[in-house]
Amino acid sequence: MLSLAPLFWAGNALVGHMVYPLISPMTLNFLRWVLAGLLLLPLARWVVLPDSVVWPHWRRYALLGLLSVGCYNSFQYLALRTSSPINVTLVASSTPVFMLGIGALFFGQRLRQQQLLGAALSVLGVLLVLCRGDITALLQVELVWGDVYVLVATACWAGYSWLISVTKEPATVRGDWAAFLLAQIAFGLFWSGGFTATEWASGQAHIDWGLPLLAALAYVAVFPALLAYRCWGLGVQAAGPNIAGFFVNLTPLFAALLSALALGEWPQWYHMAAFALIVGGIAVSSRSAQS
Repeated sequence: MLSLAPLFWAGNALVGHMVYPLISPMTLNFLRWVLAGLLLLPLARWVVLPDSVVWPHWRRYALLGLLSVGCYNSFQYLALRTSSPINVTLVASSTPVFMLGIGALFFGQRLRQQQLLGAALSVLGVLLVLCRGDITALLQVELVWGDVYVLVATACWAGYSWLISVTKEPATVRGDWAAFLLAQIAFGLFWSGGFTATEWASGQAHIDWGLPLLAALAYVAVFPALLAYRCWGLGVQAAGPNIAGFFVNLTPLFAALLSALALGEWPQWYHMAAFALIVGGIAVSSRSAQS
């Protein structure tokens, strides 16, 4: 489950980059979650009814919706306007650090040497892919506002992962993935809708309807939204947020491989070496969690 989610998210990055000329980032994120919510309605319509058990817990779901539906992808899509793809992915590789840091600061998680070593191995693998085996290429990377947006998105995702791991849902929502996700979407659309309204009011929004955009919206609503969130939620609950954080680093590796296939370029030696480092980091961290 923790491997499928990064694969779908890698496709999301690829599709999001391809449709940038067709739709502005906040609008893309808003329409994505509107479609995902509509697809979930037949499975969990009772969540949004006036007598739903979710409403007494509105503060929790408003926070989850802000961190995930509202902020995470909005800031990632926004980052691509001012930062290069390599910078965005480099900064996003700090996810394990955020997961460990938030766990230690706010949830009383004790850090182990194996976890720190696993984080170092995973990040090293990601860097190896991004610099394409030439470590000197990293010296040319400079942080811009887009990188700051990715840092905010990464911190939001780490906090979200911890919250779904350590807090409990109402009995009727617990174990019902469709109800849990729809509750987040219902509240998250308020945040995402506000961001989208601001985008249009500022004159930064645009949309070019057509078959390519419709196909892209269908993909981002089903795979990186519904299926990836389902896989991620199950994985975090089963393995814990610290372990899950290392699997996020598979996203840039999958993105590199998908991009290579789309461009007709086959994986090189550094792809294999990076995969070994990332999987090694996951294995080291998992062993520490089980001890």
